[in-house]
Amino acid sequence: MATIRFKALNDAYKRIPKSYEPPANMISEYFGMKVFDRIKMRNYLSQEAYDHVMEAIEKGTRIDRKIADQVASGMKAWAVELGATHYTHWFQPLTEGTAEKHDTFIDFSPDGKVIESFSGKLLAQQEPDASSFPSGGIRNTFEARGYTAWDPSSPAFIVGKTLSIPTIFVSYTGEALDNKTPLLKALHAIDKSAVDVCQYFDKDVTKVIATLGWEQEYFLVDEALYNARPDLVLTQRTLLGHASAKDQQLEDQYFGSISERVTAYINEFEIEAYKLGIPVKTRHNEVAPNQFECAPIFEECNLAVDHNILLMDLMRRVARHHNFAVIHHEKPFNFINGSGKHCNWSLSTNTGVNLLSPGKNPKSNLQFLTFLVNILKAVHKHADLLRASVASAGNAHRLGANEAPPAIISAFIGKQLTDMLDKIEKKVPNKKMTPDQKTELKLNIIKVPQILLDNTDRNRTSPFAFTGNKFEFRAVGAGASPAVAMIALNSAVAEQLIEFKKDTDKLIDKGLKKDEAIFQILRQYIIDSKPIRFEGNNYCEEWVQEALKRGLTNVTNPVEAFDAYLTERSQKLFAGLDIMTARENEARTNVKLDNYTKRIQIEARVLGDLVMNHIVPVAIRYQTELIQNVKGLRDLFDENDYRDLAGSRLELIRTISHHVSYIKSKVHEMIEARKVANKIEDERTKAYEYSTTIVSYLEDIRYHVDKLELIVDDEYWPLAKYRELLFIR
Repeated sequence: MATIRFKALNDAYKRIPKSYEPPANMISEYFGMKVFDRIKMRNYLSQEAYDHVMEAIEKGTRIDRKIADQVASGMKAWAVELGATHYTHWFQPLTEGTAEKHDTFIDFSPDGKVIESFSGKLLAQQEPDASSFPSGGIRNTFEARGYTAWDPSSPAFIVGKTLSIPTIFVSYTGEALDNKTPLLKALHAIDKSAVDVCQYFDKDVTKVIATLGWEQEYFLVDEALYNARPDLVLTQRTLLGHASAKDQQLEDQYFGSISERVTAYINEFEIEAYKLGIPVKTRHNEVAPNQFECAPIFEECNLAVDHNILLMDLMRRVARHHNFAVIHHEKPFNFINGSGKHCNWSLSTNTGVNLLSPGKNPKSNLQFLTFLVNILKAVHKHADLLRASVASAGNAHRLGANEAPPAIISAFIGKQLTDMLDKIEKKVPNKKMTPDQKTELKLNIIKVPQILLDNTDRNRTSPFAFTGNKFEFRAVGAGASPAVAMIALNSAVAEQLIEFKKDTDKLIDKGLKKDEAIFQILRQYIIDSKPIRFEGNNYCEEWVQEALKRGLTNVTNPVEAFDAYLTERSQKLFAGLDIMTARENEARTNVKLDNYTKRIQIEARVLGDLVMNHIVPVAIRYQTELIQNVKGLRDLFDENDYRDLAGSRLELIRTISHHVSYIKSKVHEMIEARKVANKIEDERTKAYEYSTTIVSYLEDIRYHVDKLELIVDDEYWPLAKYRELLFIR
């Protein structure tokens, strides 16, 4: 095994940086060339078909089969011109990835000839096997029927020679088996509820769009070294490995110059992303060695989610061209920063207004304040659900580890906005305002845009931070689909806006003027949600104690966090907005529990295999060599000299024996503990057992193996070490 390691090192060191020259054209000339976007639709569809598709995208209307046939014909003609030979419904099952089944365009004509054909029926709906995807109990293994249905709001695209059509995925009974279906429903809910509130301020607002700009962090490892680490290959994280003498402590990686080889890789995946219409804007080195980040321009939330998942797949495929492996796991390496996916979220109207941007007059500022306070209220009310939406086996290593926000959900809004909310809380009585009070409040709000955008600092320790014209949900894991967090966030805010509208209308019906009613409700919401606001260091122990006093929960175990999905509050949220039924919600919670259990189970199996088949034999082999050395010393030297020379070697032999014995004992205990856990039928109880008992074995065994790494001869050690994985260029 050590031979494999050194061969991998040799291959990695011999890498010649591969150059990748971007096309000579400007990006704008080939951006979206592989996307059936509005421009392509105008060229390939009739005006009637184009208008129907636009109406479906903007208003959610249905497209009848006759129009679908026209769209399919135009889509096929465009795809074939670009060399496409196959088509697929591209969907997002509950596997944290995507799925696709490719079919060719060929069919038989009535006279028996082979032709290229693609109908509206095939575009609109298909039937993949639903029996082998996670369903949480909605589908039995023998119940195979499921449906994919075209999502016209996310344009079709071409990957390789395959036309990919974004779709939802539902069971034979119509229940959602994917992340896109509830996300679309959540986005519809926030659109409707936000429009109703906007009508207080601007009658021209008829649509509100949730926007998302994600920041994707990732690691790059030389492919040869990656393949020489079975734990990385099978679990996407290193289950063993001592810290490198140098890692990120000098802070010289962050925003440093990007190496030639990495630049070539980034150039290629960015070019391919542009062709797929993914507006990647930013790239830079991140804090940890070999860690990087990319980020796009903001897009409509559903499209942004599709683009993020598509880009992660694209990054993996392009990495092979440059002999890299790209890692999206939240914590692939111990002791250094892990990776997140910061989700920058906002709301925009059809009139071009960002509802989270302070305005230039009292009315627009009151609108800004209304949405700001309602979002804070929603986050306070559904903090446990938001935590559950980002909880996972991978993210458990990262959250609260002084590199990512803690498991306590809080919101940062900056000193200026905090002062303004405090002033409203203290100065606005819960009764009809006097003219002086109205004027004072309006003047204070007018000042907001003058001091907010440039003077509000950013709090990188906050899970949910206001950053000028958006909120940044920083706790989402790098490998997760952003859809899960966006379902929770948009649902929570939609419900809160509905509640706000009802509360305000009640006061208006009692005779209060609209502005007075809004201010009274907002003041109460400011008081109610005050515990969630925190401007300090979320990493410090003092905040943990303060959060406890405020009644905020601190759930660090992912299995316990998942419980938030099944509370009466969450069930009411999803069912009340018609986003998920109680059965659908319970099912995907079971999927989360099952996924957690299996990931820890795989890690435990991989660790046991590595330790018993690779580490322990190597340690014993080195120990045997030391024993032979000690025996040789006895033959060469007298007793006094022997004691002096052999003392340190004997101590080393004892130390190795101690670690090896401990490791073997703990691996055996872990295997027996897994057997016990695996017999547990209740999914939640089983997952909890894995999250406590089995996880503790992983860390315990790792400690002793990492100690052996410092002792055993480097020539014997079978696994690529951190200093090699993180610093090969």
